[in-house]
Amino acid sequence: MSEATKLNLAAIADRYAAAWLSHDPQAIVALHAPDSAFQAHGRSGEVKGKAALLKEFAGVFELYPNFGVEVRRLLLGDKHWTLDWDLTFQPPGKEPRKFHALDVVEVDDAGLVTRKDTFFDFAQAKAALEAK
Repeated sequence: MSEATKLNLAAIADRYAAAWLSHDPQAIVALHAPDSAFQAHGRSGEVKGKAALLKEFAGVFELYPNFGVEVRRLLLGDKHWTLDWDLTFQPPGKEPRKFHALDVVEVDDAGLVTRKDTFFDFAQAKAALEAK
């Protein structure tokens, strides 16, 4: 893979991360191809298409108030990246919480996301959601 491809993919990944950090489901979905798919493995089944993605991503921000990301590492490949990260959130009036996650994101030739798979550390996610 050429350095130019890596740099372009890094820029695409940065734009995608910025959309998530803006907490704006429409901004996120705008970076997806029309028939893009998403699955949060262990939490939900696959959703496909922009309308379903919009609903799913809005639900993420409801489930995880004050959603944030702590990046562990970003690995760039050929039309995909893998993000090793911690999902952070803070329910109103409670302490901040986090758990480990891993994303595999595929893009098409135009740089639009065609598929995003998110894998969670289920035990950590459950503990974070159930904490008092």
